[in-house]
Amino acid sequence: MGITIQFGLYLLLMLGIGYYSMTKTKDNQDFIIGGRSLGPITSAISAGASDMSSWLLLGLPGAVFAAGLVEGFWISLGLTMGAYANWYIVAPRLRAYSEELHAVTLPTFLSNRFDDTSGLIKTVSTIVILFFFTLYVASGLKGGTLLFAHSFGATEQTALIITTLVVVSYTFLGGYMAVCWTDLIQGILMLTALVFCFLLAFFAISGSGVDIAAVNPKAFSITTTWLTGASLMAWGFGYFGQPHILARFIGIRSVGDVKKARRVGISWMVICLVLSTTIGLIGIGYNEIAPLAGVAGPDGNKERIFLALTSALFHPLFSGFILAAVLAAVMSTADSQLLVLTSSLTEDLPFFSKFDDKQKAWISRFGVVGFAALAYVITASSGGTILGMVGYAWGGFGAAFGPLIILSLAWRGTTKYGALAGMVVGAVTIFVVKNYIKVPGEYFYELLPGFILAFIAIVVVSMITAKPAEETLQKFDTSQP
Repeated sequence: MGITIQFGLYLLLMLGIGYYSMTKTKDNQDFIIGGRSLGPITSAISAGASDMSSWLLLGLPGAVFAAGLVEGFWISLGLTMGAYANWYIVAPRLRAYSEELHAVTLPTFLSNRFDDTSGLIKTVSTIVILFFFTLYVASGLKGGTLLFAHSFGATEQTALIITTLVVVSYTFLGGYMAVCWTDLIQGILMLTALVFCFLLAFFAISGSGVDIAAVNPKAFSITTTWLTGASLMAWGFGYFGQPHILARFIGIRSVGDVKKARRVGISWMVICLVLSTTIGLIGIGYNEIAPLAGVAGPDGNKERIFLALTSALFHPLFSGFILAAVLAAVMSTADSQLLVLTSSLTEDLPFFSKFDDKQKAWISRFGVVGFAALAYVITASSGGTILGMVGYAWGGFGAAFGPLIILSLAWRGTTKYGALAGMVVGAVTIFVVKNYIKVPGEYFYELLPGFILAFIAIVVVSMITAKPAEETLQKFDTSQP
C-alpha cells in the first residue's frame, strides 16, 4: 500500500507540472520548443534523460549482467564521445542557425537550410521521423511494461495500458515545457536511484567472499574483435541525428548557454553510465549469493536486474521512489519522442498549414494520443528486447540524419540533392543491414556502415549538383557562432 501511495504522489507531481506548463503554452511554437526559453541546466539534464531512457536502468545493466563488461564499456565509451561532440559541434550552430531560419522542427530546418521549395526534404525527413520514432516510443512503453509487471504483479497488457496513459497525460497537457521540466526531475531521480542501488549492492556483496570473475570469467574482459568494438562504439554516431536531442539544442535559451549545458549534461551522463554498468557487474555477484527472482533461468529476463536488486536491497519505504525512478527513465524518452512526432505532424505536413497556431497546438495534443496508440499496438505485438528496439531506432536516426546535420552546419557546399541522398542511403542501409546482413561471431551494428555510406553519399552528390542560392549561403555564414 505504501508503494502505491508513493508512486501515486509522484504521478500527481508529473500531472501538476503538465497542467502548469499548459497555462504557459499559448501557441504551437510554445508547445513544441517552449518559446526557446529554457536555461542550460534544464536543457542539459532534459537532453540526457530523454536520451538514456529505460535503456540506462534496464537495458544496459541487463546487457552487462548477461555478457560482462565488454558491451557496456565500448557502448558507454562511444556514447560519451558522441554526446560530447554533439554538444560541442552541433549544439551552438544548430541553435543559432535554426533561429536564423525560423525553424522549430528538424524537417523545417533542413528544408529551409537548402531552400527546398519542392517539399522533398521535408517529406522524406518527416517519413523517417514517423517510422523510426514510433518504434522508439514502443521501446519506452516496453520498459514501463516491465516495471509494472515486475513491481505490482500486473499482466503485461495491464502494465502496458498504464504506462501509455501516464506518458500521454502530461505530454498532452503541457508539451515541450512539461517534457523538459519533468525530464529534469526524472534525470535527478534516475541518478539518485543509481547511486543508492550501487552503494547498497556493493556493501551487500562486500565481505561475502563471492568472486564475480569466478562466477562469470568474462565479466571484466573488454577484449573484443575490431569489428565488434567499432560497432559498439558506433552507438556514439547516433547522437548527431536524434531529433528529440536536437530539439533541446533548438529550444535552449541562447547560444551562450550551450557551454554550461555541455558541462552539466556530460557530467550527468558519465556518472550514470559508470553506475549503471557497475550495477550490472555487481548483480552477477549478488545473484550468486541470493538468486534474484525473475532474472536468471530459462524464463528470466536479465533486463530486470536493476529492479530485482532494488526490490531485494531497499527498504519498502523507498520502493516507491525506485519505481518512480524507473518510470522516469521510461517517460523521459517516450514523452520527448511523442512531442517530436506530433510536431512533425503539425509543422511539416502541408495539410495542417491552413490552421492557426492555437489550433495547431490542439492538433499536436491529439497527435500525441494517436502516436501513443500506434506505439502501444507495436509494443503489444513485439517480442524484442528494449536494447534491440532502441538500437534499431537509434541507428535509423543516426544514419539518416547524423551525417546530414553535421555537414549542413559545418560545410556550406552541402546541397539539396546531397541532403536527400544522405537521408535515403542512411535509412535504406539501416533497414538492409539490420534485416539481411549478418557477420557470424560478430556484433555488427547497422549504424556503422549506415553512417559512413550516408556521409559519403552527401559529399559525392553535393560535389556534382548545383550549389544553394547565394542568399542561402549568406544565412549559413552569418549563423556560424
